[in-house]
Amino acid sequence: MKLLTKAVKGTVDLLPEEASKFRFVEALISDIANTFGYREIMLPVFEHTELFARSVGETSDVVTKEMYTFNDKSDRSLTLRPEGTAGVMRAFLEHGLFNQILPEKYFYNITCYRYERPQTGRLREFHQFGVECLGAEDVSADAEIISLANSIFDYFDIEDIELRINSIGCSDCRPNYKKALVEYFEKHIDSLCDDCKTRLDKNPLRILDCKNHECEKLVKDAPKITDYLCEKCKTDLSSLERYLQNMEIDYIIDSSIVRGLDYYNGVVFEFVSGEIGAKSTVLGGGRYDSLSCAIGDKQIPALGFAMGMERFLLLLKENKFEIPKEDECDLFIAYIGEEPKAFAIKLANDFRGQGISTQIDLNARALKGQMKLAYKIEAKNLLVIGEDEIKQGKATIKNIQTKEEREVAFHNILSEAMDIL
Repeated sequence: MKLLTKAVKGTVDLLPEEASKFRFVEALISDIANTFGYREIMLPVFEHTELFARSVGETSDVVTKEMYTFNDKSDRSLTLRPEGTAGVMRAFLEHGLFNQILPEKYFYNITCYRYERPQTGRLREFHQFGVECLGAEDVSADAEIISLANSIFDYFDIEDIELRINSIGCSDCRPNYKKALVEYFEKHIDSLCDDCKTRLDKNPLRILDCKNHECEKLVKDAPKITDYLCEKCKTDLSSLERYLQNMEIDYIIDSSIVRGLDYYNGVVFEFVSGEIGAKSTVLGGGRYDSLSCAIGDKQIPALGFAMGMERFLLLLKENKFEIPKEDECDLFIAYIGEEPKAFAIKLANDFRGQGISTQIDLNARALKGQMKLAYKIEAKNLLVIGEDEIKQGKATIKNIQTKEEREVAFHNILSEAMDIL
């Protein structure tokens, strides 16, 4: 029989120490989002496949190559979420949250699923932190959400991080830009990769995001979206620059940014770093005012960003950010004999009821083995109970680090111990 002792390709186990780091960082980032007025939303792991096909884009790589799609027992096509934005918008519309005083502001910590080649910082099951601001049309919302992202990098003292912004236009100005792109790339069609030849007919903006070397060379001389923006899109981008300058947030305008999902329009942005590869995107987002119409019947201006947690943790490691080790054990209770063992089990339960992390040996080791276990798990304090301690009604709590000892009476041990632990 085949041994099932290896994880599926593209997935990893987060053992306790790594899981603790994940939760610590997630909690800090969530706290930052809270200061901007964002509240947590929790979403289903799978949705109707059409939700992602309509929102992410039927011609996007995510939909055409990467989604985990299956039919359930009722023959409905379902898909494990490849990202969080579409699910948030679906929930917002389904529950009538557009009737609230807008904007509604959410953040989420979720797992996502994409079938792509596993590499450093990129997995098939990955963790994503994201924020979404629904119902905000003014450019001040774009500035605020970029400020939120920037605050995360500032808090963790990330040095090699660069903000790049762009506008990919709106329904008024983008058609002219698409036409210019088609005219340019048709002249070089023989140099395009097979995927981009298909994109040329269906969505030429996708060519700008292609990682094929030959396509990247062509993109350098392709028409720039900033030359085709309508007055409103130009004004929005200019206003965003002014807000960022007022907040002293450094940025560059990068006309090559289009983002990888079709629902984006207007302002888009990325935070990139060279510390985890050749200028890799750590966080990206932008405005998606047409998404609500693609999946529902409401026009809701919206924007957001998402950050891959695996990449962010790699960045923290490169920047030598110290994540404190989780305290695992306030008190270890060792015992000698059966009656002390029963007493230790009850006492441990009492301490835990007071919120004190307490452990005892579960393998009936001799005292020497129990002491080794206490040191291995780095217990802060040690309490040894034997027959003599039971008779005398008292025992000694020892601080393993300082070696300080204090005698406590069993009849009042909880209140006495609270002053020590």
